[in-house]
Amino acid sequence: MIRKQDALDYHSQGRKGKIEVISSKPCSTQRDLSLAYTPGVADPCMEIYRNPDDVYSYTAKGNLVAVVSNGTAVLGLGNIGPLAGKPVMEGKGILFKRFADIDVFDIELNTLDPDDVIKAVKLLEPTFGGVNLEDIKAPECFYIEETLKRECQIPVFHDDQHGTAIISGAAFLNALEIVGKDIDKVKVVFNGAGAAGIACANLYLSLGVEIGNLTMCDSHGVIYKGRTEGMNPYKEKYAQETKLRTLEEAMIGADAFIGVSVKGAVSQKMVKAMAKNPIVFAMANPDPEIMYDDAVAARPDVIMATGRSDFPNQVNNVLGFPFIFRGALDVRARAINEEMKIAAVYALRDLAKEDVPDSVCRAYGNTKFKFGPTYIIPKPLDPRVLLREAPAVARAAMESGVARIKIDLERYRDELEARLGKSREIMRMVIHKAQNTPKRIVFPEGEEEKILRACEIIVDEGIAKPILLGNREAIRAKVQELALELDGAETIEPAASPKFNEYVQALYAIRQRRGVTLAEAATLMHDPNYYGSMMVHLGDADGVIAGLTQHYPDTIRPALQIIKIREGLSKVSGLYMMVFKKDVFFFADATVNIDPSAEDLAEIAICAAETARRFDVEPKVAMLSFSNFGSTRHPHTERVARAVDLVRRKDPSLMVDGEMQADTAVVSDILTSTYPFSRLKERANVLIFPDLQSGNIAYKLLARIGGAEAIGPILMGLSKPVHVLQRGAEVGDIVNMCAIAVVDAQESAAAAK
Repeated sequence: MIRKQDALDYHSQGRKGKIEVISSKPCSTQRDLSLAYTPGVADPCMEIYRNPDDVYSYTAKGNLVAVVSNGTAVLGLGNIGPLAGKPVMEGKGILFKRFADIDVFDIELNTLDPDDVIKAVKLLEPTFGGVNLEDIKAPECFYIEETLKRECQIPVFHDDQHGTAIISGAAFLNALEIVGKDIDKVKVVFNGAGAAGIACANLYLSLGVEIGNLTMCDSHGVIYKGRTEGMNPYKEKYAQETKLRTLEEAMIGADAFIGVSVKGAVSQKMVKAMAKNPIVFAMANPDPEIMYDDAVAARPDVIMATGRSDFPNQVNNVLGFPFIFRGALDVRARAINEEMKIAAVYALRDLAKEDVPDSVCRAYGNTKFKFGPTYIIPKPLDPRVLLREAPAVARAAMESGVARIKIDLERYRDELEARLGKSREIMRMVIHKAQNTPKRIVFPEGEEEKILRACEIIVDEGIAKPILLGNREAIRAKVQELALELDGAETIEPAASPKFNEYVQALYAIRQRRGVTLAEAATLMHDPNYYGSMMVHLGDADGVIAGLTQHYPDTIRPALQIIKIREGLSKVSGLYMMVFKKDVFFFADATVNIDPSAEDLAEIAICAAETARRFDVEPKVAMLSFSNFGSTRHPHTERVARAVDLVRRKDPSLMVDGEMQADTAVVSDILTSTYPFSRLKERANVLIFPDLQSGNIAYKLLARIGGAEAIGPILMGLSKPVHVLQRGAEVGDIVNMCAIAVVDAQESAAAAK
């Protein structure tokens, strides 16, 4: 529950309000100032003067949206004016930035005259890439938007109208699918004929609802032919030849109710009077036309949506406007048209049917979401919305002719991944590599739900050919329970496999001089970890991934016993990729070698550099210690210094230096000013820790309190790919690790030729 004082404190403490403007370019030296302003600014000015489209290259226009309001219909608060509405407009700006990385200026206009609003926006058109009209009352909002869309060459979008229409439209299509009703046959009742109500009705007609099956009501009752009270041209479109006069009468036998009106407008009696499997979207805020519990109690077969987050199926406009503008801005659209809105509807409709990432479930109290009556629309915090909706809108803009530029949609999706953070960008690159030549990856924990859900994604995206180890019937039952499609995955039950005895003999041959008898080898081979490692060893699989439900040593031991260490190496080591918003670092060894020798550290450094290159990162290696270049003489520091010499002998081309302290390694100014002799001329991105203790502590601290995402552990040094999951890893982590394993396998195969 949000208390009044909590809200006031949030807005008033520290820097007042919720937004600030920051520079996106360096501005700390006299040269910076000269480039930012005079005289340097004259050059882009003249380029734009000669070619106006260059404004998108040299200014922020292409990523800048105006949120414009006169405060006449603010968030259920009514006509509180532009000044009192400013906190809402600032909040809208935060949502644009948080969900789609769009910059916003909020503009509050002190006028009730719609022509003044139109004039102001038109005068501001050179500044912005798009305009989001907000909290302007009906019917003036219709006139304002229609005029601006006709007279402006940038997208103008009234979110109060179209946002609710788009989100509820996607939910409506999914609800109809669940109840098995045809959109052109359903009887739909609307209550509320303001901005949102009219826009919803207009869009629903575009989606296929027949106007003869649509009854529109407002505060005066049913809108019918000949009614004069409270009418305007926008309502007149929905006036029907009907004897119905009240909402209660209209609800009898209705298939769907769409409410954007007022609290308590619908009773349980009205819901009971609806047709079988009714759809009720009670979207009045903050209190719906009928409370969720009351509607379900009246009709257990109801599919219900509201505007509230504490009930299932929240119709939240944040699922629309940030991503619609993102797609529109990125193709420099002249408008947001009907085709773009419908594309957004279909993108949201389809996304709701996909498996929901664990990160989204976790954000909502570990609630499990699955397409059905209580999950017909994606959640606002689902990061995939950006990746689905913005490209759909951009495609529609290009196909409908309102885009100024054409973009490559595949590359565009990668760019959107990058906006979500460096880890998304890097992993998308690895996934692309994996998709070029998918490999066979075996999962010893094939009965686990997360493994199965990850494998569905792996198959869908063509990342790998999964092999699931476990009881066939148990796996089949789990797949059916989860409604997964795993036609591209192979299932093997180790004990029943025709290769079981062959694998037992192979294990016995490997371990007979390590105290393993033939009978013990047979016992061990029942362990899926041993079976999976043997598949990789004998070439029946290209890599193995395990550890979701097991301790690290139990997972890694079978691999170390069966799969050989790569030729030229003496140790296996582990690495974590630590990903920040805009940076990535590789930490080694943080998982395997407790007290490595100088020779071990040199091997670890070379393997870590190879791994960095696999992610298209040119390695700059720092060998860490508690001293800087001999500042403290101690056996520990001398061991690290010796490791640096060994690395340089083995790979003279590698940029490596040490021993050095951690801040020296990652702060370029320290390196260049205090240690100009260092071979590292800029900060390191591969950090080699002197022992397991320091590496493990560092990666966990950065992951927990430093805001880094830890990808790994990535096992280095084995001749074939073996990777260990963190216990309890999420589905996305498993998919990422599989892609890494496939790329490892690709490189191993290339090296073997």
